[in-house]
Amino acid sequence: MPTTKLKQLFTQYKILALLIAIAIIWSFFSWKTEGGFISARNLSNLMRQMSVTGVVACGMAFVIISGEIDLSVGSLLGLLGGVAAVLDVNRHMPLPVTVAAVLACGLALGLVNGYLTAYKGIPSFIVGLGGMLAYRGIVLGVTDGVTVAPVSEAMVQVGQGYLSPELGVTLGVALFALAAVLTWRQRLNLGRHGLPVPPVWRDGVRLAAIGAVLFAFVRTLNSYEGIPLPVLLLLVLLGAFSYVATQTVFGRRIYAVGSNMEATRLSGVNVQAVKLWIFGIMGLMCALAGLVNTARLAAGSPSAGTSGELDAIAACFIGGTSMRGGSGTVYGALIGALVMASLDNGMSMLDVDTYWQMIVKGCILTLAVWVDVATRSSRR
Repeated sequence: MPTTKLKQLFTQYKILALLIAIAIIWSFFSWKTEGGFISARNLSNLMRQMSVTGVVACGMAFVIISGEIDLSVGSLLGLLGGVAAVLDVNRHMPLPVTVAAVLACGLALGLVNGYLTAYKGIPSFIVGLGGMLAYRGIVLGVTDGVTVAPVSEAMVQVGQGYLSPELGVTLGVALFALAAVLTWRQRLNLGRHGLPVPPVWRDGVRLAAIGAVLFAFVRTLNSYEGIPLPVLLLLVLLGAFSYVATQTVFGRRIYAVGSNMEATRLSGVNVQAVKLWIFGIMGLMCALAGLVNTARLAAGSPSAGTSGELDAIAACFIGGTSMRGGSGTVYGALIGALVMASLDNGMSMLDVDTYWQMIVKGCILTLAVWVDVATRSSRR
């Protein structure tokens, strides 16, 4: 009985447990690097480093919640980043044209994956595996197997630019105001429907914690160069995906499809269309990640995105997305991406051998899935 209660408690406070885990990871690496890990410069690099995985993880969360998987995202990211580099360097296209073309390609290829899965009945695992091989071959052909560089200064700013300190402070204040408004609206909605309303002090403590995190986040990054533009993109995507997941009919259908696809179909939902557009969104996220990655490296590499699908899937599982589908959150996936990026960054600073880094990340992924299985069984 105590074990069951412990599992239920962990399930309820899973995100808090992840945040505590991040605090432990950061404390350990800070101790081992004599404070170098939590320096403003390294934290800025860490945030920019996790942005590529985080963007892909946003789309992957929807895919896994719907009960599917996409193994092609790493190769698709590399292909679209290569296309962006070729258009920018070889074709000298203006940045808006390059971005529009890459996004259109990402949407189209994502819809192809979705069509084969939803309408042709090919398992998403096989579609993704085929795409992983095909897209990697195409990017080798597009780039002739060589790095395409250097990209234009306008492209570089997409991955290496920063918000000014003044805009960073404005963003922090706006995010805190948004959190306060959402908390107030939630209290009103609970009261309107006759549901229990949490004590004021509890919401106050939560808002105070959010304010403290935002203050530390903005102050730390402003003490270096400012908030990186890829991190701003990630914050925008977090808000957009969270809104879709919790406040729209399409979002509710994603969870319903992952929970019980047959019951959802019998209720009148076009399950095939839902899955089609989930994969289309995944293609768009690969396009954005490819653009950011090419801009961050100032080059298009034929090896870009290697193992990107594994990092995105691991981020989702670590962040609490169930491998069985039907449950998970986008912010949990981004916290999972932060865990993965923190481990990569910290172990690199300590010059840990590559094979040990792979072993550690593999063990953490296995642990995350085991926790999901254990907590799921406790709720039956």
